[in-house]
Order: sequence, then structure tokens, then C-alpha cells
Amino acid sequence: MKLAQKVAIVTGASRGIGYACAERLVREGARVMLVDVRPEGAAAAEALGDNARFVVADVSQKSDVDAMLAATLAAFGQVDILVNNAGVTHAAGFLELAEEDFDRVLRVNLKSMFLCSQAVAREMVKRTDTDKRGCIINMSSVNAELAIPNQIPYVVSKGGVNQLTRVAAIALAEHGIRVNAIGPGTILTELAKNAVMGSPEARHTILSRTPLGRCGEPEEIAGIAAFLASDDASYMTGQTLYADGGRMALNYTVPVKE
Repeated sequence: MKLAQKVAIVTGASRGIGYACAERLVREGARVMLVDVRPEGAAAAEALGDNARFVVADVSQKSDVDAMLAATLAAFGQVDILVNNAGVTHAAGFLELAEEDFDRVLRVNLKSMFLCSQAVAREMVKRTDTDKRGCIINMSSVNAELAIPNQIPYVVSKGGVNQLTRVAAIALAEHGIRVNAIGPGTILTELAKNAVMGSPEARHTILSRTPLGRCGEPEEIAGIAAFLASDDASYMTGQTLYADGGRMALNYTVPVKE
């Protein structure tokens, strides 16, 4: 088990990619604090066994972030890994988008990653084993580089996540803390199944720009998180790894198997 004796915090962990990351980290030997604004995360943590706990927190609020960290330290005594996964979307045209919706998405998707990273890094630098103080993994998206015209705040927030990843990696390198990001393409979470892939037309659109001919699974993103959290990635920092089925390398569409 690559992560034995490690302690992780995973935000947005009650379902989807966040839950898959928490499950994989537990399987790799870590003790994990699942964090979510949804109280049903308690059942998710219970399903993972004795090495998982849950705390309700709105990670866009500093007071909740401080409480999240305090709960993790009380339960497990330390923190080695942070997976910043909490995120929301809001669809609206550029001319119709309301200021409060723009602010809300940026607050959850980007500000929360700064708040959590800063709080956890402040705890990590207290450790005396400076070569293994910990790592931070931010959940980005292919839409940090690409764009969807009716997802303005989401696209902007993910672009910010990539820059936050780079600047945090540089700033925290002297403290022995690595910072990387994962940029998923279309992943078959419940949201994607019901919305993005909810019609034959939508399915065709997604797969026509995905050379591997399928969507990803949450477990595939979790595997990358486990790699980045492990010593196998000990010389990696400031990187965004795109798991997108080849989408970003494609400048045309491909045939789709109906």
C-alpha cells in the first residue's frame, strides 16, 4: 500500500470523483477525512470503514476550513495529503450571467482551494521531516484550457486553478510541499450521466471529440490522485495532468460508434 501511515483530506467527497478519490486513498492505506457541504457524506465515510471520517464544511468559508483542519487533526493527528475537489457549475449565457452566480462559482471552485491549501500547508510546515511534508492535489479540468460559452464562471475558475497550482508549487517548494493538479475530461459521474450524456445528441457531441471513444470513470481520476500523492511522484510539482481520452490533442472530430 503506497500511502500507509498517511492522512488525507478530500473535499467534495460525498460522491463522484471526490468519493472515488477518498475510496482509493483508503485502499492505498491512508486515513481519510471526507469533507462536503452535503451531510450525506457521513454515510459515504461510514461505507469506507474505520480509516475514514466525515465533517460537514463549506470550504469557501475560512471558518469552516479551519474547523475541517481541526477535526482532521483531532481524529488523525496530522495531515499529509490534501485533495481539493469541491466544485460547482452554473450555466448561463455571457449576457445573462448574474454577478452573484459568477461570484459563487469562483468562491467554491477557486477561493476554496486557496483557503484549504493555505491552512493545510501552514500545518505541514510544522513537521520536522522536511523531505516528506506533504502534497496538495487540485481538481482542474480540460476547460482550464478549452472553453464552453455558457459555463463562464466554471471555465474561468479552472483556469485560475491551474495558475494557483503553479504559484503554490513554486511558493511551497522550499518547504518540501508538492502541488499538482488533475484535469479531467468528461467523467461518468451521476451529473454527467444525467446531464452531459443525457441524450443521444449530447453523447454524440462528447464522443466525437474524444479519440478513445468513451468517457472516463471516477476511479480513473482517483488512480491519478493516488499516484500524485505517493512517492512515485516525488519529483513532480507544479504540473496539471490531463485525463481526457485524447480530447485536448484533437483538432477535429472523430467517428462515433452509435
